[in-house]
Amino acid sequence: MILNLLLTGNELMTGDIVDSNSAMIARYLAPHGWSIKKKLTVGDDLHQLIDALRWLASDCDALLVNGGLGPTVDDLTAQALAAACDVALVEQPDALEHLTQWCARLGIVLNAANRKQTILPEGCKLVANPIGSAVGFSMQLGRCLVVCTPGVPRELDAMLTQEIIPAWHTQFGAGEMLVQRFALFGIGESSLQQQISEAIPDWPTDVDLGFRAGFSQLDLKLTTTNPVARAKCTELIQRLQPVIKDFVIGEGETSLAAHLVQLLQENNKQITLAESCTGGSIAAALTQIPGASKVFSAGFITYSNAIKHSVLDVDNAVLNSAGAVSEPVVLQMAKGALQRSGADYAVAVSGIAGPDGGTEEKPVGTVWIAWGSIDNLRAQQMHIRFPRELFQQYVSCIGMDLIRRELRGITATPPYFRYRK
Repeated sequence: MILNLLLTGNELMTGDIVDSNSAMIARYLAPHGWSIKKKLTVGDDLHQLIDALRWLASDCDALLVNGGLGPTVDDLTAQALAAACDVALVEQPDALEHLTQWCARLGIVLNAANRKQTILPEGCKLVANPIGSAVGFSMQLGRCLVVCTPGVPRELDAMLTQEIIPAWHTQFGAGEMLVQRFALFGIGESSLQQQISEAIPDWPTDVDLGFRAGFSQLDLKLTTTNPVARAKCTELIQRLQPVIKDFVIGEGETSLAAHLVQLLQENNKQITLAESCTGGSIAAALTQIPGASKVFSAGFITYSNAIKHSVLDVDNAVLNSAGAVSEPVVLQMAKGALQRSGADYAVAVSGIAGPDGGTEEKPVGTVWIAWGSIDNLRAQQMHIRFPRELFQQYVSCIGMDLIRRELRGITATPPYFRYRK
């Protein structure tokens, strides 16, 4: 199936709303072997919408239109599709019944503005909306099936999973695209691409190699569209292992925190945290994961020197001589957290997140991280030149990754240690 996507609304053009719906649509389509060929965003202009509908429908099997089904004058999708198909707009009795029930359920008076959502192209078929007031609808425009959906994300989500995708399976059948995805941390996409090119210079053209770089994980994707190419993936993944094995945190959609919680559970180990510059970010990431209580019972946010001393027994003399952002302090923070909590592993962090507070000796971005067990604590200084929020997030991820590496027995120096001062 060849699929195009049309997004509508002035708010998308001005940036008042960030387009997340197209990403949702693409994620839902991929497991079924479907992908979007063209995507176009158009404001609330009737003539531009009509032209966009005709152009996008001219070279695809299905066109998904998102947005413009509401009760206000700038919701123009029904009017535009009726004009593109050269049919009249009429009130649809089933759409009116849906709207009447929706209003009654919420105790809302059905007014003329709401009733606009029942005026749809003549001959269209309704697409049920189990959540919102506006039904979706579909009709043929030439050889293309045009399906119109509301812009509210949770309504679109429900309609895709309950109505549209099942109907497309019946009409178009499932495709053959398969995506195998690996989540990685600790290596950038350019470095990874270079290493893969060197390790597998004969990469086959029918297996698409893709990257999705985020902050702070990297997704590696192998995409195939036929059985012959799919058969090559097993060998390719084996050849990839020496390149990616130190960085893989899981397959599919996962996170560094989720992987660490899983590893700790598998090894029956507990972790504790002593956080200063990250302000509890590591603890927050871990406790978002179900089952974290089995591996994490206590963490300490020791922001001031006085609390570092009173809670974690950091020596005042060391704090005065070396400063809070130093190797001996983070080592003592980690040791104190381990003694207080009884955990097996600790991460301790102290740094200068900025934008102020740096010195010539310790500029903004300087951070010391300590990690390990009570009899094997290590510390590393880095200088990470990120804005405050990203600095905290990246340092938190490094802390979790160091324990991940410990649990997996990875002894190679992680690439992010290149940020050494």
